[in-house]
Amino acid sequence: MLPLDDLDRRLIAALQADARAPVAKLAAVLGLSRNTVQKCLDRLVASGTILGFTVRVRAEHASNLIHAVMMIEVAGKSTSAVIKSLRGLPELYALHTTNGHWDLVADLRAQSLADFDRVLRQVREIDGVLNSETSLLLTSA
Repeated sequence: MLPLDDLDRRLIAALQADARAPVAKLAAVLGLSRNTVQKCLDRLVASGTILGFTVRVRAEHASNLIHAVMMIEVAGKSTSAVIKSLRGLPELYALHTTNGHWDLVADLRAQSLADFDRVLRQVREIDGVLNSETSLLLTSA
């Protein structure tokens, strides 16, 4: 993975605030040339540091989504391969490594229960996944 420098972190923070911002606006916010920002952005995308651009929706507007947290136990040294496979799932919203019994925690979002069921099966079929436990998130407090 590409080590991040100060410019990378500042650009990522600006994109997290507004992923739709044009490069010219990002350059103005960062006090840099458009060309410098574009090269940095291209490098971050090409290296896989930036996986994509998305829209964050308030929970009350995303109520039609099935939202769940899946804890995953991984076999031995297969964590990197499992993470790579999981990142290929469009329903994966976020993925975290953790300590304790579970090795990974996946934030999953699907359009329907049928889609959600398909994703659960796909995750369980990944080589290196030993066990998983999934909880549907019903309401946000």
